[in-house]
Amino acid sequence: MAPADLLARAVETVPAGRALDLACGLGRHALFLARLGWNVTAVDASRVAIERLRERAAGHAVDARVADLEKGEFAIGAGAWDLICDFFYLQRSLFADIRAGVRPGGLFVATMHLLDDAPDARPRNPDFVLREGELEAAFAGWTLLHYHEGARSDRRRRVAELIARRDT
Repeated sequence: MAPADLLARAVETVPAGRALDLACGLGRHALFLARLGWNVTAVDASRVAIERLRERAAGHAVDARVADLEKGEFAIGAGAWDLICDFFYLQRSLFADIRAGVRPGGLFVATMHLLDDAPDARPRNPDFVLREGELEAAFAGWTLLHYHEGARSDRRRRVAELIARRDT
């Protein structure tokens, strides 16, 4: 499965380094980054997903770990990452750790669901969707290389997309 276009755009002119893929699922982003030469740590609560990722990542620099982020089973680590990516996983309590975890000059790349009144929009629980402007505000003071809120043809609901660089 291909990586998100947003991630591909974010790294096309960035030298490979250390990357963290939060709530990685089957690891399409982790594998994409590893194939580009990144040293990737991929974290997900699903043991099955991580086992499949480990099989698919053979020969690539992917450290795939089973860890429940909500239970604090993985520490992001201050200044440890050149890139952190998070696609469709919202845990607001991680924003501060993500901000601290990205090294100066590094990137945070994310796409998350926005609150949406459309009757078929999922998820519906406001704990799992952003309010308008929330993602942008969470990374205030960073250089926004890309920010968009709105509909996408490949999603049932509106999303917020962000590529942000930590300058200091």
